[in-house]
Amino acid sequence: SSTRTFSRNWHTLAGRSSYILDKYRFRNVNCPWECTSRYLDGEWKWWFYGRFNFQWREIRVVAILHHWNWAWTFQGVTINNCKIGFDFLLGVSAVSVIDAVIRDTPIAFRSAAAINTTLTGSLILNNVHLHNVEAAVADGNNSTILDGGSNNHIESWGQGNVYSGTSSQGSFQQGPIGGFEKPHVLLDGAGRIFGKTHPQYADYSVDQFLSVKDHGACGDGRSDDTASLQRVLNEAAGCKIVFFDAGTYIISSTLTIPAGTRMVGEAWSVIAGKGDAFSDLENPQVVVRVGEKYSRGIVEITDMIFTTVGPAPGAIVVEWNIKEPEWHKGGAGMWDSHIRLGGVMSRFPQAAGTKMELSQCPTGGSDVAPCMAAFLALHLMPDSSAYLEGTWVWLADHDLDGDGASQISLYSGRGILSESKGPPYWQPVPPAPEPFVENCAFHDPEFSENTVSAWALSVESSKHIVVFGVVNQSDNLNGFVSTVTFWAP
Repeated sequence: SSTRTFSRNWHTLAGRSSYILDKYRFRNVNCPWECTSRYLDGEWKWWFYGRFNFQWREIRVVAILHHWNWAWTFQGVTINNCKIGFDFLLGVSAVSVIDAVIRDTPIAFRSAAAINTTLTGSLILNNVHLHNVEAAVADGNNSTILDGGSNNHIESWGQGNVYSGTSSQGSFQQGPIGGFEKPHVLLDGAGRIFGKTHPQYADYSVDQFLSVKDHGACGDGRSDDTASLQRVLNEAAGCKIVFFDAGTYIISSTLTIPAGTRMVGEAWSVIAGKGDAFSDLENPQVVVRVGEKYSRGIVEITDMIFTTVGPAPGAIVVEWNIKEPEWHKGGAGMWDSHIRLGGVMSRFPQAAGTKMELSQCPTGGSDVAPCMAAFLALHLMPDSSAYLEGTWVWLADHDLDGDGASQISLYSGRGILSESKGPPYWQPVPPAPEPFVENCAFHDPEFSENTVSAWALSVESSKHIVVFGVVNQSDNLNGFVSTVTFWAP
């Protein structure tokens, strides 16, 4: 069981009736789970999986049996010579399938009965190519809902509840979806949504890496590593790959990752902002700055965690300024790296950890000041570009250490801000925006007297935004969950 799990570069050969992933071995895999570059050969294999908010990209499989989920997004799936491509009869809620090719398969998608009062059976198909397929979508009785064909292209089709405006009442629809266009900047040369696999640096020699510990950093969760980290980042930019040995690196002022940086962690190395610089709610400061403002160039960040040692009510954990070069789509990106606030003990003796754990911040505690984890988790600045894959921006709602389940109450003023408001976990006590205050410089929404909860998502003055598969969730208090299969303005 884990909060975020990844696997990649599998090539599996199997015979009849082999289960690649089964519900017993993976039944406790926790939120989001991601697979990339799947290549499986053989007949009658099944992928059997369940949990919530998953994404798979670039997989080539024979058949997929879906157990349970809230939201699952598949991209770049190829299925050949199967009886049923995707089987969603076992209680699936929201599934999006994008840029898929299915060949010589009688039923491409077998769907649970769509119900117009729940999320069950919610399904989005976008840019799906069918070759020699009898039924594109069928129900539990194998009756055809959407015809297949010998050479059929499904541009966009869906079934489920459709919401518009401010109404909370959905209208059940089943059929083609029109009225939106994916922006060209998000597409590759074949018209598919662009993707770039996690850099592995397998072709680089050892002398092309610089270890931060070999260059003066301690990573012991106690020492101030700001100066040594800045020095090695400046030295390596554009010529070496920076290796963050396993550890927790404390910084007391802004650390700038310059253009030209390639950096990789070891088992999620941690950079943690700590101290007075990040304590002023009215004068927030950046912990990690990716690129100077309006800079352009290559940046690759992999296998890292960015966090704070609390309280840190004035911490902007990551500010992203860098923009990819014109000649390198996805050149400014972050893979399998997370912003994780609170809920973690120290890996090292005599180090404090996040100082925002069960003992300091139990649910229902009256003193919120020690539990203010950040002002803003991730700020994507104007004129920046970011390719983010496997990025989990999380304000802890439970202790990851200890029993792994005990609830805690932490506070972050904002989650992700891309010049529109991206809030923290839904937090109704105290009423939003407390314990923070509205700040127009960060485009905060207005809160009326009757508003008690933070916005899960607010999109303002924006265009060319397309969303597939999102879960807005809080495990605190009432356990609020909202799942969106597809959204476009």
